[in-house]
Amino acid sequence: MILFQQMLILFFYMMVGYWARKKGFFGCEASSTISWIVVNVANPAMIISSVINGESAISGRELVNTLFLAIISYAVLIVLAEILPRLFGTKGKQRSAYKIMTVFNNIGFMGFPVIAATYGQGALLYAAIFVLPYNVLFYTYGIMVTRNGGEKNGFNLRQIFNIGSISSILAIVLYVVQIPMHDVIKTATGSLSNLTSPLSMFVIGISLSSMKIRELFTDKKLVTYTAIKLLIIPVAGTIIAGCFIHNQMLLNVFMIMLATPAGAMTAMLAQEYDGDYELASKAVALTTVLSVLTIPMVSAIVF
Repeated sequence: MILFQQMLILFFYMMVGYWARKKGFFGCEASSTISWIVVNVANPAMIISSVINGESAISGRELVNTLFLAIISYAVLIVLAEILPRLFGTKGKQRSAYKIMTVFNNIGFMGFPVIAATYGQGALLYAAIFVLPYNVLFYTYGIMVTRNGGEKNGFNLRQIFNIGSISSILAIVLYVVQIPMHDVIKTATGSLSNLTSPLSMFVIGISLSSMKIRELFTDKKLVTYTAIKLLIIPVAGTIIAGCFIHNQMLLNVFMIMLATPAGAMTAMLAQEYDGDYELASKAVALTTVLSVLTIPMVSAIVF
């Protein structure tokens, strides 16, 4: 019930962004401006704040176990990304789009706010560890799968070590070393972290305003894939992980990471590297709308 209530709150934020864009209060540039604030300011502040404000209590062994779980889960998702698109009979760019959507969830704009709101900021250190393999894979595997004929290829360390991964590494270091922080820094990061949930949902709402929601439900292949991605994969994954993991908080975070919708960055990746941008955009929109219902459903089934 608590998770469902939090999802309703996030959905309300989303609809505020949707309504504001439809009414013309937000221009076309608003989404990119707000996204920059979330990605470069609010989200990193939320990750760091969870550590310096004394809300995280994780042992070194749990950190290692979390990293191990993250690596294993992404390895399994990559295998599933090779299987699922073939089951749907997809080819070419369409198959590539389904692959990257299977591997990369919206853990930044959706996962972190949901985890913080439902389980407290103390759970964010677990979530931060998932960012490290995510970023490495996104700018290697993601580009390799998406690019068209090798016309655009390659990556560099600056892409992998972006603000998300740097803030995650910094949070882990601060937690391990236990460096004391001044109250000004604690208050500032705490206040900035509070921007993450509403602003990230505003961005999603703005992006949905350009979609014809009814048309999203007419693509039977995409709807079927969405059911597998939002229900079957997180339910099966969490149940299997629960056989080996006895840390309930880690299992909660893992469930959210699997149950979040397709990452908004997958559509941007498809646009940048000549992939199926239309399909990726539709999938991000459909999975985002339905995740408000499916995330509480998954939690109710597995816990």
